[in-house]
Amino acid sequence: QLQLVVSGGDLVQPGGSLRLSCAASGFTLRDQSVGWFRQAPGKEREAVSCSSRYGGNYNYADSMKGRITISRDNAKNTVILQMNNLNPEDTAIYFCAARGLSCSASDAQYTSWGPGTQVSVSS
Repeated sequence: QLQLVVSGGDLVQPGGSLRLSCAASGFTLRDQSVGWFRQAPGKEREAVSCSSRYGGNYNYADSMKGRITISRDNAKNTVILQMNNLNPEDTAIYFCAARGLSCSASDAQYTSWGPGTQVSVSS
């Protein structure tokens, strides 16, 4: 059974950092492009970043540029999203998703999804 599990969401103060983890079971993430998405209350889901199975990373959220880093830990079959200098506008549920082709900013292109983790930024 193919599963993605997301962890690392939390309540942090503005300016804080979080490290989100997307772990896979039942398949190898090295064979997948892994995207991070987020959905804030009342808003559509938006692409944040993606690590391509072919190499290379993509950052899609202009508001987060310079504050996020995506990386892989192949030994743990995990993709990490490091987020720094968080602000209240980053409050959302964060999801990871996988697809067997190259990265895409469209969530409809991803076939496997994790359940999401809540990130809340508030003082």
